[in-house]
Amino acid sequence: MTDPAAVRTRIAPSPTGEPHIGNMYIALVDWAVARQAGGQFILRVEDTDRTRFVEGAERLFIEALHWLGLDHDEGPDVGGPVGPYRQSERLNLYREQVERLLESGHAYRCFCTPERLAEVRKSRQKAGQDTGYDRKCRNMADAEVKRLLDAGEPHTVRLAVPLEGRTRFIDALRGPIVIDNREVDDQVLLKSDSFPTYHLAVVVDDHLMGVTHVIRAEEWIVSTPKHVLLYEALGWDPPRFHHMPLIRNPDRSKLSKRKNPTNVLWYREQGYLPEAVVNFLGMLGHSMPDGREVFTRDEFLAEFSWDRVATTGPVFDVDKFEWLNGMWIRRLSPEALADRLRDEGFMPEDLAAKYADDQIVAIVTLMQERLKKLSQFAEGVGFFINREPYDAGDLIPTKGKKQTPTRTGSETLAALEKMHTVLADMTDWQAAPMETALRGLAEEMGWKPGELFMPLRVAVTCRRVSTPLFETMEVLGKDECLVRLAAAVEAARTLA
Repeated sequence: MTDPAAVRTRIAPSPTGEPHIGNMYIALVDWAVARQAGGQFILRVEDTDRTRFVEGAERLFIEALHWLGLDHDEGPDVGGPVGPYRQSERLNLYREQVERLLESGHAYRCFCTPERLAEVRKSRQKAGQDTGYDRKCRNMADAEVKRLLDAGEPHTVRLAVPLEGRTRFIDALRGPIVIDNREVDDQVLLKSDSFPTYHLAVVVDDHLMGVTHVIRAEEWIVSTPKHVLLYEALGWDPPRFHHMPLIRNPDRSKLSKRKNPTNVLWYREQGYLPEAVVNFLGMLGHSMPDGREVFTRDEFLAEFSWDRVATTGPVFDVDKFEWLNGMWIRRLSPEALADRLRDEGFMPEDLAAKYADDQIVAIVTLMQERLKKLSQFAEGVGFFINREPYDAGDLIPTKGKKQTPTRTGSETLAALEKMHTVLADMTDWQAAPMETALRGLAEEMGWKPGELFMPLRVAVTCRRVSTPLFETMEVLGKDECLVRLAAAVEAARTLA
C-alpha cells in the first residue's frame, strides 16, 4: 500500500503526559528527512501502556506539532493508507504475528507469576548475575503448555533469543554495533492482558507501515538487537536505524523536568515563538554548514545532513534559548509582533482598550528590543496603562553602582517644576523637539542631560529603567505626562 522506494519516517509518542521537547527534537529530524526525500512523515500513537495513559495527551502532542509547523502526512487525526495509527486499535495485527512466532518456535508462552519473576530477579542480582529472565518456561513440554492454557492460567509470550552467536546491526550515526546474544533477555512480546509490549508493537508497526528510517533517542540502542532478532524471526528486512544523542542538562544529566521544563507547550505559554523553538531544536546535535545559529525551519530542512549530526549529547542551554527567542522577536515587524502578542494572549486588555492600533504598534516598537519572551511585555508596559506607585526618593538623580545622589531634594524639586513649565508650553509633542528643549534646560541649569532626565523618567514611567524616554512620552501624550509630572512635583516636596 506504500511506495517501497519512498522514504517514510515516523514519530511515535506514548500518550502518557505532556508533549516532551525531546520528542519534538526527534520529530524535527524525522520531518526533515522525509521532506528532503519527498517522502512521508507519519504520526503513530503508541498507547498500549494503559496504566500510564493520560486522556488528552494525544491531542496536546498533535497541537505541539502543528504549533511548530511539523506537518505530518499520516496519523490518527488525518488518516492514511496503513492505519489505524493508534496501537490500541491494531491489537489483532500483533496477535497474528505472535501466532506466527509461536508456530515457528521463535517465541514461547511463559506462565511465571510476577511474584516468581521478582524472586528470580532478586536472587540473580544477589548472586551478581544479570537480572534477566531465567528461561524456566522456554522448554516446557507441549502437553504442559496445553494443560495450563486449558486451565485458563494467565501467561505472557516471550521472544526465544538464540542462545549462541551475536546480533549485528548498523547504526547510521555510529557504525556497526554487535551484541552477544547471551546478553539479550528473552523479552516479553505479548503481556498477560493481551496487549503487546513496545518491542513487539514497534517492529510490527514499522514494518507494516513501511517505515524506512527509524530515528529515535540513543537510549533505544540496547533494545535494537531484540528488534533486529524479531525482524529476522518474522522474515522481514529491518529499516535503517539512527539513534540521536540524548539532550542533556548543563550538568550532563539526562534532560528532565526536575531541572528544566520539558513540556514544549510550556514554552508557548511563556512567550517563546515557534520559530525560535524549531531553531533551538535544530541546533541540538546538528550544525549548519556556515556555522550560523539563527535559521528558519526551511533553512534547516535545506541544510540538514547526517554528516553534521554529533553523537555527543547536546546541552539544553536555557540562556541560549532565551537569547535565540529574543533574536526571533526582533526579526518580526512591530505590526507582526503586535499580532503575535494579541494572538497568544500576551497583550493586556487594558492597554488594547486605552490605545489605538497605531499607538499599540508604537508601544510594541519601544518594547521590542527589550523582550526575550512575549510574557515580559505586560510587565514592561504597565505604566502605559496607569501611573504606578514609586518611592519619592527615586526622583533624586544618582550615579554609580552605589546609587550615590548627585542632587539634593530641593534641587530635584526645582528641576521637576522647570521641566513641567517647559513641557507645558510645548505645542509640538514629538520626541525630538521635547529632547532638544530639555537638553537646553539642562545646559541652562548646569545639569548633565542624563542627570536631568532621571527624575523625568521616574515621574513619567514610574521607573528608573524603562522604554526610551521621549518616545514613551510621545505615546503617553501631553496631558498624561503633565499630570504625572505634577504628581512628581508634589512627591518631591517631601524631599525638599
